[in-house]
Amino acid sequence: MFHMPSMGMMLVLAAFGLILFGKRLPEVGRSLGKGIVEFKKGLKGIEEEVEQASTESKPEVKTLPEQKFDPYTGKALTPGYKYDPYTGKPVEQSGQPQADTEQPVESR
Repeated sequence: MFHMPSMGMMLVLAAFGLILFGKRLPEVGRSLGKGIVEFKKGLKGIEEEVEQASTESKPEVKTLPEQKFDPYTGKALTPGYKYDPYTGKPVEQSGQPQADTEQPVESR
């Protein structure tokens, strides 16, 4: 459908360009060249930023120690509690779980 312009068509286009731009043709070429150079500099700057961001060391994520909080007051639960007021489960003390000392009530 489309093909490369023939030599005759190229000469007609060149003549049209000379007539249209005349003495400004070198100036147009110079500004076009400067635009291409600026575009390449911009691409190079973006590539450097991406490379720098990918080589930077990622910040170390610090985690807080496991601690339970009272949902009503927002204060940390002290180890003196036997049961968690939110869940009702026994609170672990000294890294060992507490045994449930309550006896189940039989229903009659």
